[in-house]
Amino acid sequence: MNGFKAPDLNAPRFRPAVYNAMNEDFFNRFRKKHPKYKNLRDPELRRILKTFNTVLYETVVDYRDGVKLPHNIGWLFVGSCKGSKKKNVDYAKSNKYGVLVTNKNWDSDGRLAKIIFTSYAPKYKMKNREYWGFIACRDFKRLVAKTYPENWNMYRAIDPTKKIKELYSKQYYKDLLKKQTNEALKDYNEFDL
Repeated sequence: MNGFKAPDLNAPRFRPAVYNAMNEDFFNRFRKKHPKYKNLRDPELRRILKTFNTVLYETVVDYRDGVKLPHNIGWLFVGSCKGSKKKNVDYAKSNKYGVLVTNKNWDSDGRLAKIIFTSYAPKYKMKNREYWGFIACRDFKRLVAKTYPENWNMYRAIDPTKKIKELYSKQYYKDLLKKQTNEALKDYNEFDL
């Protein structure tokens, strides 16, 4: 067993500058664009946005297929993939026992949950889509961590060697082929020669 050196909590930290998108400038531009909401104050608008985001990530966790984001921004879902080959250190238990303790995810058969955002489906063609990204908030990550061990079979299995866009496009073309076949069979009459 390897020893574990607890981190120094009083050591200096690097703290990057944080940019909050929901600032006064954002709310002023929103009111200018949508004058019917000019009587709403900043805290009310902030609460509306937070409620929408909460409902969005709860829906992502509850449904296997995830959520298609508004305005064709992309697709957000929880994927299930094989565990990492690197050591997954459980820092709380390692600090408690003074020995390096790794997390093997026995509850989920060694699988990990990944929150995946993709905008590479044929539907989501928009300018500069490769520059869009997604960073989950702490509440979203904690909800996924809490619910994943109970329902890990429900989520899509993701192959780590394939790109998400290939997985998604394969399903898209299957649906497209099925739709074309159903349309062709509507007018089909086997007795009409």
